[in-house]
Amino acid sequence: MSLLGTFTFLTIWAFGLGLSKLEQSQTSVTTEVKKSVDIYCKISSTTIENDIIHWYRQKPNQALEHLIYVSSTKSPTRAHIDGKNKVEARMNPQALTSIFTINFIEKEDAAIYYCAGWHSQSGWRKIFAEGTKLIVIPPDRSLGSDISPKATTFLPSVAEINLHKAGTYLCLLEKFFPDVIKVDWKEKNSNTILGSQQGNAMKTNDTYMKFSWLTVNAKSMEKEHKCIIRHENNKRGVDQEILFPSIQKGIVSEAERFEDATLPATRMEDHEPKNAKNKALDMEADTVQLQLTNTSAYYTYLLLLLKSLVYLAIISFCLFRRTAVCSPGKSS
Repeated sequence: MSLLGTFTFLTIWAFGLGLSKLEQSQTSVTTEVKKSVDIYCKISSTTIENDIIHWYRQKPNQALEHLIYVSSTKSPTRAHIDGKNKVEARMNPQALTSIFTINFIEKEDAAIYYCAGWHSQSGWRKIFAEGTKLIVIPPDRSLGSDISPKATTFLPSVAEINLHKAGTYLCLLEKFFPDVIKVDWKEKNSNTILGSQQGNAMKTNDTYMKFSWLTVNAKSMEKEHKCIIRHENNKRGVDQEILFPSIQKGIVSEAERFEDATLPATRMEDHEPKNAKNKALDMEADTVQLQLTNTSAYYTYLLLLLKSLVYLAIISFCLFRRTAVCSPGKSS
């Protein structure tokens, strides 16, 4: 074993596995100028007494900038910027947390702030947390009382399921501020994050909206899924979890709702429910009929438009000939 390998082995043996993970649960922090904010970094480590946590800042279109570092054996560390105690970092070993404070907030402080530390198990590689975006708003900016994401859910269509043997869950999030939001998808009883699609946050008046969707294959259609929404202004600071039913259960529920809505009220009690397959086929037939109706209307409109153009051409030709015949000839 090399000298470096021996040193690394003895270090891990003496101090445990060390720092393994850093987490910043705050996706964003919104504040006004001249105020102070705290950003938190959760530390997963068996040697918190020996860990050193670094704090970085990255402004838009600029390189990463190191600001300060702190360890649990020291008192809070302060960094002077422009003659002020601008930033401060401290450790709370009992809570396995590092707290980073920004004082005298200015508009220029808007950036993403990261905590980082050395990961001993990967050859002393520095690892970073997800980062927290600091958003600075004018003091006269008025925000609504509830600017948390409002979710609207959409289930897969029967046509998509039958044609592609897959289904797409869609989650529409509206009327939230700021635009920083994190959306993950998981199976109901699993912690594994699934691959999903994310739309960009779009501004609507003074708030934002965003789409996120998950496509489920045939093997997972019997499972329930959930959409997890992390946002600064979630109520009580807790992630929202939107539960989606299994696709097969969702088809049956939608088919029953559609069928009940189309039954005459006087015959409802005499109706015997069909099986799920027949209900799905009925809904698909109605969808196809609607598509055919729309297509027929489209071509009827084109035919009428073409007929009008022909009439216009004939009338224009007749008017032109009449004008030519009736016009006085030239005298010699």
